[in-house]
Amino acid sequence: MKLSITKYTALSGLILLAAACQKGEIPNLNTPQTDVITINPTRGELNNLVTGTESGMRFTLGTYYDAIGVIGREIYRFSGSEPRFTSELLGGGSSTLDNNTFYLTNPWASRYRVVRQTNILLDAATNSTAVTDAERKAYLGFAKTIQAYQLLLNLNMTDANGVRIDVRDVYNPGPFVPKEPALEAIAQLLDAGKADLTGSSVIFPLSEGFEGFNDADGLIRFNRALAARVAVYRQQWAAALTALSESFFDLNGDFNTGVYHVFGTGANDILNPAFIAQNQSGEVRVAHPSYAADITPGDDRISKATLRTSAAGQSGLSSNRDVWVYTSNTAPIPIIRNEELILIYAEARIQQNNLPDAQVALNRIRTGHNIAPYGGAVTQTALINEMLRQRRYSLFYEGHRWIDVRRYNMLNTLPLDRAGDDVWDKFPLPQNENQ
Repeated sequence: MKLSITKYTALSGLILLAAACQKGEIPNLNTPQTDVITINPTRGELNNLVTGTESGMRFTLGTYYDAIGVIGREIYRFSGSEPRFTSELLGGGSSTLDNNTFYLTNPWASRYRVVRQTNILLDAATNSTAVTDAERKAYLGFAKTIQAYQLLLNLNMTDANGVRIDVRDVYNPGPFVPKEPALEAIAQLLDAGKADLTGSSVIFPLSEGFEGFNDADGLIRFNRALAARVAVYRQQWAAALTALSESFFDLNGDFNTGVYHVFGTGANDILNPAFIAQNQSGEVRVAHPSYAADITPGDDRISKATLRTSAAGQSGLSSNRDVWVYTSNTAPIPIIRNEELILIYAEARIQQNNLPDAQVALNRIRTGHNIAPYGGAVTQTALINEMLRQRRYSLFYEGHRWIDVRRYNMLNTLPLDRAGDDVWDKFPLPQNENQ
């Protein structure tokens, strides 16, 4: 990652670098410096808060993707030191999900740490006399957009158990909000972010993960892409299409255009936490065997699950294919990209019963991955199944499969690989959360 991420102030370093460990306690964000920096910060101090916010979004992503990927039967995570990947996450035997362990508490705390950082940024930008009103609006819009995204990731985990939306007072946070009102609040936060970004002037630096999206127009298009995702989660199909029209959606564009988390080997930077080299032993991430078994012959997305020199196994599970989505320790991880937007467009059109347009979009995905145009039944049910299939392969190990089958009430279609295994529908709330 380049300089815009690796230059930290003492504040952002203290807040964010402590989260790099995948296990163990994550310290409280409420440090004495936060009160000072919100009084009347300089442009440099505001920019460092932006940098810290962007950097913090990357922490424990590997744990998040592993946890929901294992439950969603996308992957197996074999670890010589951590059996809970193959026991609790898969419901092995009498195992259940633990509300006080790393696969829940670390991603959860990391996301709320960034929410805390965005709240500091909101207060700091509001109080700063060093920026113009247009510049202030850009800070506010960025902070609200990122805050919405972080809350959405935690809601993806806990689903019907909800999330806290109002956490501005770290000593007296607001109540847990159930799923549907939480999604509404997240959508409203994105709308507020868009309103702030409109007519704003961006003076803060962003990493190369925001290349092409680092001005007001680009951040609005990023915001609207996230809004389209939230809209389909809410089954608001017209709203999804409206958001897409204001995003970077391009039916004939590059699948990989989008906004990314980026990583690097420099001082104060971190490596991609979702990367494990091919043919590893001890710490292994492999594709669920059904990924290759179910794929259409000739589909180039088989390259996301490469053959191992020998199969890996643990606890009665095995696979002969490594997950190979992030192919180096500095490979970027997408926040959202055009291929997902094309599939959101297809989904919204299917749900509106505009099947010809949906089929065009699905064929764009199919032919873009070296398989023939869709030849099945042209019905709403058939095309929903086709859309979910294409999402499975296009968005493999990007954090979507479990959420997708859950929102279509299809968790029962996921394979159970051992007698006594379970498919969980949500994570419990962390034990240290007091409702």
